[in-house]
Amino acid sequence: MADLVQRAVCLGEAMIMLAAEGAQLEDVETFRRSVGGAECNVAGGLAALGVPTTWISRLGADGFGTHVLRDLQARSVDVGGVERDESRPTGLYVKHSLDGRSRMHYYRSGSAASAMDASFLDRPAVRERLANADLVHTTGITAALSPTAAEMLDHLATLRAKLGFSLSVDLNWRPALWRDREPTALWRLLRAADVVLLGADEATEFAGTDDPEKLREMLGPRATIVLKSDAHVALALAPDGGMAEVPALTVDVVEPVGAGDAFAAGFLAGTLQGLPTEQRLRLGHLGAAAVLAVREDHAVPPSAAVRMALLHCSDDEWGKARVGPAGVVL
Repeated sequence: MADLVQRAVCLGEAMIMLAAEGAQLEDVETFRRSVGGAECNVAGGLAALGVPTTWISRLGADGFGTHVLRDLQARSVDVGGVERDESRPTGLYVKHSLDGRSRMHYYRSGSAASAMDASFLDRPAVRERLANADLVHTTGITAALSPTAAEMLDHLATLRAKLGFSLSVDLNWRPALWRDREPTALWRLLRAADVVLLGADEATEFAGTDDPEKLREMLGPRATIVLKSDAHVALALAPDGGMAEVPALTVDVVEPVGAGDAFAAGFLAGTLQGLPTEQRLRLGHLGAAAVLAVREDHAVPPSAAVRMALLHCSDDEWGKARVGPAGVVL
């Protein structure tokens, strides 16, 4: 079925985000609604960059689930493989901002997405989309949702070899989700991946190191490792030992949440488009900068003309570019 052919598939939970600011949480009377969740953020980012993308998950048969579907469809993301659950709700979280700092309050326990299991990937609507994908992306958050979700990702790793897609995994280490559980399923997933994305701080907390060569030893020889350092430099270490580094753009930061997902979308879009590694990293930084300059978890990327200019500019010109709420200043 040609209409189901997608270059990328993103697998994981989407949630309703209720945002509030300017008062103590107990005093907030009005919340701003939007859609969040790592994998659906990446799906929207890929679609915005021209990559045909599908998002696969489970949602409650409730109004919040319907809003998620409408939001992603409006961003040109295919949602035909999503399953609705009559007995479990769509997850949600509250982002509360006060005095320039944001705190997340999650309400996802027992959500529809947490009931995903290995058999979910064998549903015809899901299996066909996986079979037609060049790349499938997920995160450590999905592995942590529930034991059945972790088993589903073990099954995904076996399907990778059978169906021929590349597997991308963003670590997205969330210790609270792994409380009283060993992250062995997450280690298996990372070692099965073709692309592993992680930040230096979370790598240190999860693996005990942010040294690229030590991470290579721990993750094995398969993956391209993409490491974002505390110095705002992104490094890509290829399986053959090749390495590239690109510094982040200068950004007038409004809100940091969602920037990592936008970086992943940019890097993966560049990978699917066959760009050189340095340009993949630049495209990741561009996506992250656009999100950093807005209050939402996702943002419209810079125009194609601006992207092309920045992908092909000199290192000096790249270093002088600045991104803010009004856009990119070259």
